[in-house]
Amino acid sequence: MFDTLSDRLSTAFKNLRGKGKLTDADIDATTREIRIALLEADVALPVVKEFIAAVRDRASGAEVRGGLNPAQQVIKIVNEELVNILGGETRELRMAKRPPTVIMLAGLQGAGKTTLAGKLAKWLKEAKHQTPMLVAADLQRPNAVTQLQVVGERAGVPVFAPEPGNGVGDPVDVARRAMDEARSKQHSVVIVDTAGRLGVDEVLMKQAADIRDAVTPDEILFVVDAMIGQDAVTTAQAFLDGVGFDGVVLSKLDGDARGGAALSIAQVTGRQVMFASNGEKLEDFDVFHPDRMASRILGMGDVMSLIEQAEKSFDAEEAAKTAAKLQKRGGKDFTLDDFLAQMQSVRKMGPLTKIFGMLPGANQFKDQLENFDEREIDRIEAVIHSMTPAERTDPNIINGSRRARIAKGSGTEVATVSGLVERFFEARKMMAAMASGKGMPGMPGMPGMPGMGGGGARKAKQQQKKGKKRGSGNPAKRANQGNTQPAPPQPGQLPAAFGGGGQDAGDFQLPDDLRKMLGDDK
Repeated sequence: MFDTLSDRLSTAFKNLRGKGKLTDADIDATTREIRIALLEADVALPVVKEFIAAVRDRASGAEVRGGLNPAQQVIKIVNEELVNILGGETRELRMAKRPPTVIMLAGLQGAGKTTLAGKLAKWLKEAKHQTPMLVAADLQRPNAVTQLQVVGERAGVPVFAPEPGNGVGDPVDVARRAMDEARSKQHSVVIVDTAGRLGVDEVLMKQAADIRDAVTPDEILFVVDAMIGQDAVTTAQAFLDGVGFDGVVLSKLDGDARGGAALSIAQVTGRQVMFASNGEKLEDFDVFHPDRMASRILGMGDVMSLIEQAEKSFDAEEAAKTAAKLQKRGGKDFTLDDFLAQMQSVRKMGPLTKIFGMLPGANQFKDQLENFDEREIDRIEAVIHSMTPAERTDPNIINGSRRARIAKGSGTEVATVSGLVERFFEARKMMAAMASGKGMPGMPGMPGMPGMGGGGARKAKQQQKKGKKRGSGNPAKRANQGNTQPAPPQPGQLPAAFGGGGQDAGDFQLPDDLRKMLGDDK
């Protein structure tokens, strides 16, 4: 959702690269670009004005003018101000001292309240070890009750639905009876799904207020479609005035809209965004961390969320066994079975495009990530499953006839099998080097990459010195050598503050080992 905004901000910072000191003209030009980027992202005008004023004031102060790297200091300021308008610190749910904790969902029709109720219940059950119950208090939208029952079944959470809905039943009475049901069945959390409308009206507000008074919720969460832009802020303000709410949940954050709602709603309403729904699956639900979201917008990645996802998906004992295999005998004990297990663990973390998108600088490769075919992983699994145990243990025995048999069994081509075996050896070599502390071969900034730190830098300088040969004795050749021009930079550059050292994004290439492992060895 924030791709366009990230690109525009990166462009705004590009012009600061290499400057030893910022002038007023530099600050004006940069804040002008940031203002345009925010307005194009559909951020509310009052929020933009306040944001730009804060950045300009801090950028004009001594904290930048005395800095050794003004570009990094400006990005630091923008990052901190983004965190502020996104709500500051992460806010957690308030749990009742005496169960059940009552959470009421409110919002317009189509915002995704019903699906989000199931996501929230599943998250509470797994992350907070609660025993939630869903309440079907949306009795007006066709099949809303049935939908909540289906969602509840998928989440493994009971649903209290005494009325069929479709215009039949009193939602206030259902909410009141749900409290008695929760106490008798000892549910620790009650999530009330309420009705919405296509627009804000008195009937909607009256019903929501009556349900609120009937159940006295500990948290009222306003669910808003992150794709509707400025209307999200207007609607949120109307609900805040009419019913009141304690926190905001952004749904459809995986859409391709401009994302202005996420950047505006907390600042305008004074209520923090608490959760974000970023997909159709029940697992596509996250706590909203303002600092992490700001880092994503600025292209710095979200390593903390990546680590948390990995901790959920990887078994610590199995990971230790795998690491031990990679450290011994140059990783030769690491088999295709281990490779498959690791790949399946990674898949549990979510779509690979989402995982790679959390890495710093990933926005520079968004086109490649968007074109990545997740079905390639299914084909790899099919090929490995078509091998015998002996072949998976020692892929060196896979000769021509074996490759033909494996290809036939997996419904692929012989070239696919050969490519997988070659990538496995490259991946094993790379992971063994990492496990032994030698760094990733060919990875910029890691040992083993000539020209990027450690001994590699010395090698690069030596190569550079060797490359300074005397001109040719042939006048024509000598003139040709003098006219050699470096390739022009490609659009989109990595500012030094992004860790790129001022290099062009076009010059930044995926390491050969990693590219081969991903199947992009063109």
